[in-house]
Amino acid sequence: MTDITATAGTASTADMLRLLCDRLCPQRRVVHTGDAIYQAGERFGKLYILSSGFFKIVNLAADGREQVVGLKFRGDWLGFDGIADGHYACDAVAMDTGEVWVVPYGALLAACMQHPPLLQLLHAAMSREIAHDRDSLMSVCTLPADARVADFLRYWAESLAERGMRTDQITLRMTRAEIGNYLGMTLETVSRALSRLARDKVIGFAEKGRRDVRIPDVGALSAFVQRCLAPAAPMLQ
Repeated sequence: MTDITATAGTASTADMLRLLCDRLCPQRRVVHTGDAIYQAGERFGKLYILSSGFFKIVNLAADGREQVVGLKFRGDWLGFDGIADGHYACDAVAMDTGEVWVVPYGALLAACMQHPPLLQLLHAAMSREIAHDRDSLMSVCTLPADARVADFLRYWAESLAERGMRTDQITLRMTRAEIGNYLGMTLETVSRALSRLARDKVIGFAEKGRRDVRIPDVGALSAFVQRCLAPAAPMLQ
């Protein structure tokens, strides 16, 4: 499996992750599709860094339905939701085979006191999560359905690009129903949005019904979102 320190974005981030590995020697755990590394209500004690693979964060609604509330890529941290009251608030579930680093929270805090760069790493990870949660909420609240799906694909592709992975063809690790659950849409609405994006040649599919999506130009997804947001031209009198 690819070592996270080789592909974690900027050199400074890679250096800090290497420092984390050197100072704490985190346990490495292989996960497979459907594995949960923690579940809602479980006692908090560890944070997790995603070394490879993809995770979804799932919350259980009051009526028992599962709601996808977050997506995690290589280099992301998992488990911040457990810090506040000592118990994890959501489930973290693997969407494919991958590897996580397991970091005891107490040991991390002790190491941060001795090595300030580790504290900077921790704060940066928290800040990125807050910023992404804000952007996701804005997307759900303000974008029409087609733009919401385009923005979701843009985020997925850009997240891969930041980690040095290819973006011209991506494999979605979520079903259309899961995408709809995450974006607050029905499966049918997601399918229609994907079809429109394909008709506009913003994306393509290697094979009908498959999860492999071709993205010739990530910038075209952003442009599509902006066109959906642009006010309609005034009618000529």
